Amino acid sequence: MNKTWLLFLIPLFLFSSCFKEDERMKPYDRGNIITDTIGMTQTYKYQVYYSLDDSTVVSQNNKGIFDLVFDNASDKAGVYPNTANFAKVARTGQHDLSAVSSIAGLSFGFDASSGNTDSLAFGNWFVVENTDTLWSSEVFVVDLGYDDVGNALGYRKVVIDSLVGGRYHFRYALLNNTQTWTGTAAKTGSSNYIYFSFSTHEQVFPEPPREDYDLLFTQYTTLLYTNEGEPYPYIVTGVLLNRFQTQCYLDTSLVFQEINSESVRDQIFTPRPDIIGYDWKEVKGDVNTGNVYYEVKFGNSYFIKDQKGFYYKLRFAGFYNRSGEKGFPVIEFQKL
Repeated sequence: MNKTWLLFLIPLFLFSSCFKEDERMKPYDRGNIITDTIGMTQTYKYQVYYSLDDSTVVSQNNKGIFDLVFDNASDKAGVYPNTANFAKVARTGQHDLSAVSSIAGLSFGFDASSGNTDSLAFGNWFVVENTDTLWSSEVFVVDLGYDDVGNALGYRKVVIDSLVGGRYHFRYALLNNTQTWTGTAAKTGSSNYIYFSFSTHEQVFPEPPREDYDLLFTQYTTLLYTNEGEPYPYIVTGVLLNRFQTQCYLDTSLVFQEINSESVRDQIFTPRPDIIGYDWKEVKGDVNTGNVYYEVKFGNSYFIKDQKGFYYKLRFAGFYNRSGEKGFPVIEFQKL
């Protein structure tokens, strides 16, 4: 062998031997495709929090146990109505709670299911006093919407007085001024939101810790469009993403059984809460007579990236239980 080449190869060998070996990915069992049924019931009265990692229902609650929703993060101050009840909110421009006694002339708005903060019913309700104090005196009227069997829940007028030291302070009353209450809701730091009930006059805790679930099966309010392109609010039944580090991508081209870890490469994921939404099913039959049924779109495959960085493929396989009752979404999913 040419000595020059030999002298070249020796230092190359020594140099390359100093490189650290590629770290091996720790193997884990991806398991088989899991099928599960989510019991929202025929009236969709339950909100169901689901963990893909544990393939289990983390918790569930009646969707009507709260009326106001507040941001729980230390750097946020949003206030929201219960969109699962089709609740809506009107600004009155008034600053005296007792002066508002009618909904006449009010314009009610809804929160966008997309999570767009520019489309919030309460909007920027506050004035900033300092970094730890927000306050307001404007009166809002909340149409509480409907319960799961269609009964109107009435109205409340409310003033979000302040957010101080992680605690929301507010007053609320009946429109006829016969009763007025004060309320507080304290940030806990564990869930995405905190909740308050006008019925029980106390803070309630329907949402589990944000690290414990991936999907929320629920009714929620969204905007649909007429044939002329006019938007109108409508209550739908579907799935919302956990807003904590959870993302999703919809694919309609791949065969579900053939989707693997390579399928998620170069896909653009979004944290938009309603990316799964309600559109995985469609209404069949005669909507004028009410003789309709729901058919799932088997071609819709959802790639979900959870907060731990794992990917899942998921699709819907049904909307009925074995007794033929609607309101029981059937999901199929597998870790990739």
